[in-house]
Amino acid sequence: MRFDLHSHTNCSDGELSPEELVLRAENKAIDVLAITDHDTVSAITPAKAAIKKHKLNLTLIEGVEISTSWHGFEIHIVGLNIDSNNSLLQQRLTQQIATRNLRAEKIAGKLAAIGFENCFDEVKKIAQGQSISRVHFAKYLLRAGHVSHIQQAFDKYLARRAKAYVAPMWISIEEAINWIHQAGGEAVLAHPTRYDMTNKWVKKLIEEFKLAGGDAIEAALPRQNKNELIQLVNYANQAQLKVSQGSDFHRVSPYTELGKTLDLPETCEPVWRNWTHLEQVSATINME
Repeated sequence: MRFDLHSHTNCSDGELSPEELVLRAENKAIDVLAITDHDTVSAITPAKAAIKKHKLNLTLIEGVEISTSWHGFEIHIVGLNIDSNNSLLQQRLTQQIATRNLRAEKIAGKLAAIGFENCFDEVKKIAQGQSISRVHFAKYLLRAGHVSHIQQAFDKYLARRAKAYVAPMWISIEEAINWIHQAGGEAVLAHPTRYDMTNKWVKKLIEEFKLAGGDAIEAALPRQNKNELIQLVNYANQAQLKVSQGSDFHRVSPYTELGKTLDLPETCEPVWRNWTHLEQVSATINME
């Protein structure tokens, strides 16, 4: 079976609608897809409807990616197999969106102060009523011709220590893990090696994630060399954590694709090993 357990729609900072995303997953021969939008579960219901409408041979995992703060870093915790209808989780995510919007206003203020007036109105148009992230600001800067590509927008204006960076006021890692567990899910540390920190800090992050009750780390990532995969699997095994895999898909690009190069070695325990609701899917695939 082919798994991709980290993807985004235009309900957060992805470009495809929930329907377009599940259709693309089917086209790319994905068997199990998790939709993990930033601090929102609003894509889950339309994605389920699209799977039913098109009679897709695709198992959807209800997920979310929760933003947290840890020693000055913004760390993302993915929740898999959550109950997206859990009222307490929905209330808590509403708080996260309020925090996200407040941060967006502050970023807009900093950009205005350096000459990008009225940018917030344009960013809100790009977000189309969904939660606003730094990616939406990056898209604005790109469309307005202030940068030549998305990464340049982050490097020059939006990343840590950049001109318009605003430190997040997110919840703690432990709180995010508790939210996920109380909604019936498993907590996964997203892309541990992509936070611009040294290996020493990555190990510290994984250790504290484990102590806080975390369940797994993402080991198979896009644009990854073999050494990085082996290193993350070793970290997971040392901490007695399961492993996950995900493309962190946001848009169609030459660099990331659903399910692309996400194979895990047999030396680790995949997060889905005891997911009983996948047994029927596996049996169906084995008969084909």
